[in-house]
Amino acid sequence: MSGSFVDNVGRWASLPATVAIVAMLALLSWSISTDNLWAAMVSGSLLAAIIVFGGSVVLIPDNLGSKATERTMRIASSTLEHMRVGLTPDSCNAVCQIILPETTALAVSLTDTQVVLAYVGEKDADYPPGSPNTAPTMEVLKSGRMETFSTRDPWYSLVGGLPAAKDNTQIQNEGYPVSVIAPLMVADKPVGTLKLYYRNGKQVDRTQLTIARGLATLISAQLSTYELNRQAELTAQAELKALQAQINPHFLFNTLNTIASLTRTDPAQARELLRDFSVFYRRTLESSESRITLEQELEQTRRYLTIEKARFGEDRIIEREYIEEGLEGITVPSFLVQPIVENAVRHAMRDEGALHIDVHATVDGQDVLIAVADDGLGMDEDAKERLLAQAQMPKSSSSGTGMALRNVAERVERFYGVGSGIEVVSRLGEGTVITLRLADATPGDFVLDA
Repeated sequence: MSGSFVDNVGRWASLPATVAIVAMLALLSWSISTDNLWAAMVSGSLLAAIIVFGGSVVLIPDNLGSKATERTMRIASSTLEHMRVGLTPDSCNAVCQIILPETTALAVSLTDTQVVLAYVGEKDADYPPGSPNTAPTMEVLKSGRMETFSTRDPWYSLVGGLPAAKDNTQIQNEGYPVSVIAPLMVADKPVGTLKLYYRNGKQVDRTQLTIARGLATLISAQLSTYELNRQAELTAQAELKALQAQINPHFLFNTLNTIASLTRTDPAQARELLRDFSVFYRRTLESSESRITLEQELEQTRRYLTIEKARFGEDRIIEREYIEEGLEGITVPSFLVQPIVENAVRHAMRDEGALHIDVHATVDGQDVLIAVADDGLGMDEDAKERLLAQAQMPKSSSSGTGMALRNVAERVERFYGVGSGIEVVSRLGEGTVITLRLADATPGDFVLDA
């Protein structure tokens, strides 16, 4: 009767487990394809837990199944911090140290596609980081499937047989007759393996295989999150380089012409302007850091306006700053304020009279608001909608003001996430206000007035 009961439990448990696994796989695939970092991490962790729980509920009692699930979630929490930096010898060693006590294996190893990155357990001196991958490891990397290898398996005859073969494969399995090797997959490609070694086949039951599969899935999900983060950072750096390369050639030529003219009429001002111009371009071309302080961004904006004032006249551009105390030191993406101010000078200035440009930075709850307001030509509702539409177009489709606005909007959303964004308010003949909302950017020690 007990056997029938277990079979029934297994049948009933396998259906929801299968549905849940399919759902998590779909979510993981979607999250990776859409660069949704948090969804990838959560779906991967849940998938690993479902795999472990699904195997445990059929093979072992409920209380032990719960313990297996708790074990997986505990490992997920412990290994996540290390996998944030990807597959490195240090991160892999730390993860192997965490995994080994959670299994009945004698040793645990992590590899990339070429070499051993970490090995923890018995005979660790025989497998230092950098040791070449064994033939079974390369077989798993090629197949993309978890496999179990033993010195008694016919597979070894393909690599020289026993006991004559004395390569890494043979040496490895003399000490550990059974090894379980699971691939680590990122975007459906193997990037490494998780290897568990056992003294004999009796130690490798279905629970151990389920745990190995779940751990490999978990680490793969965490590596996928790392890869998405890395790609996002590379994209941000590439966009910054592209933004630096988009220096308006007209601005360059106009500035050089202005300096050339001043060398005849006001040599002292020409020298000062040339110095400001040099610093402005050096900061523009050398600014490869992800973030700078708001004060540094405002300094760069002032240098730009100094150059434009020399061209148009000091009385044509009046800039004022209203920065709430304590916000000068917050870090922001470079090229956040200056491109918006430049757009105001290029597109909002009238043929006569002064253009007033005000830069505000204030706190709104946990968010920081940065606004650039001008009293220039402004836009009607149709023109504003066209501008916002251009700002949302692909890079190859937008240009001019829309491109600058899109670059700023994308950087705000990338660095500050949900709740961040850009708002444009404009009235024809009255001016334009562009407001950036930086979610959760309030300094930690900032205290609101009662």
